[in-house]
Amino acid sequence: MGIRKTDAFRVDPAATAAFSALKSALPNLGGLDADERALRAVVIGGGTGAPVSIRTLLSLGVTTSAVVAMADDGGSTGVLREEADATPPGDIRKCLVAFAKDPADPLVRALKYRFAVARDHALGNLLLTALEDACGSFPEAIAVCERLVDAQGHVYPSTLDHVVLSARTCDGRVLDGQAVACHSRTALESVWLAGEDGRAPRPFEPALQAIREADLIVLGPGSLFTSIIPNLLIPGVVDAIRESRGRVLFVCALADVQGETWGLTAREHFEALAAHGMEGLVDYMLVHSKVPLRAESPATGSFAAISGADLEHASTSDLNDTQLIRGVRPISISYADMLAIQARGPIVISRNLADPERPTWHSPFALRDAFQNVIRLSRSRRG
Repeated sequence: MGIRKTDAFRVDPAATAAFSALKSALPNLGGLDADERALRAVVIGGGTGAPVSIRTLLSLGVTTSAVVAMADDGGSTGVLREEADATPPGDIRKCLVAFAKDPADPLVRALKYRFAVARDHALGNLLLTALEDACGSFPEAIAVCERLVDAQGHVYPSTLDHVVLSARTCDGRVLDGQAVACHSRTALESVWLAGEDGRAPRPFEPALQAIREADLIVLGPGSLFTSIIPNLLIPGVVDAIRESRGRVLFVCALADVQGETWGLTAREHFEALAAHGMEGLVDYMLVHSKVPLRAESPATGSFAAISGADLEHASTSDLNDTQLIRGVRPISISYADMLAIQARGPIVISRNLADPERPTWHSPFALRDAFQNVIRLSRSRRG
């Protein structure tokens, strides 16, 4: 028997890896009552941050679905889009894995495998692309995968049209393509979408319906301009949020590890979201702060990591893992910024949300507690 060449493949890292600790701890954690668990939640985002909110809501027993951005054009997904005319599978695959009843199931784990011998394609991406061709539709391909992983919720693409994301940076440059935009040398100012034929993309109606029927709408966490906002640019999505009776929670990212929000504060994250259609629609904003926000508090958001000041406005696209760790820059929030955000509608909830061992990832316990409090607060406000 030959020796397995383990360097021929690797498993995609996931910010939900630490969430396995929740499973054994659940009996000792506080939970929601029956009425609170009966609510319906929808997570709007992409493949890096949305799974974090999905796993958190599922741990609370909340019926959850996800609406996922379809602008990804990098890596394995980009190759499949370019060479197989496939609907972008990567972010959908990551959310399907997050919904799996048993994340440790060998099939679920295999979907995250990337193969160096096959241009670093993820097995799940190849499976979704093959199923799209075999079934004749991308939604049916997703449905097949939901059955394979015994998904505890549904994943909806925000559009089935092939779209291209473009961005304008704070220094006035225009960038075309999601993969290019997320590694910008300077922070982005605005983004927009266009169908490959130049027309406005059409929304996927089941995604709009899921939003309209939601009691809680969660935006993020994740890449602001390239994962969260692209969903809001699909015609009808913001209208569906406005028509929904649900409360809207914006989960701000913990840190900059890409170029698109390089140096932006939590307030600037909110302002960008508002400028892309969400003005007056956000009820709660969850931000990371290591210390309580008070009038005398300095701008915070800090955690135990090197600041990366020497990487000011640098692109992160060509950095290795060690360099990225040095380049971690927490997203700051000050007391004055908190008041400015709240003056525009949202209640700002600041918590120490960072995982002590992985400072750019959320602590599953802290995030679960924060979500639970938001759900209870939203019920009391509605009442």
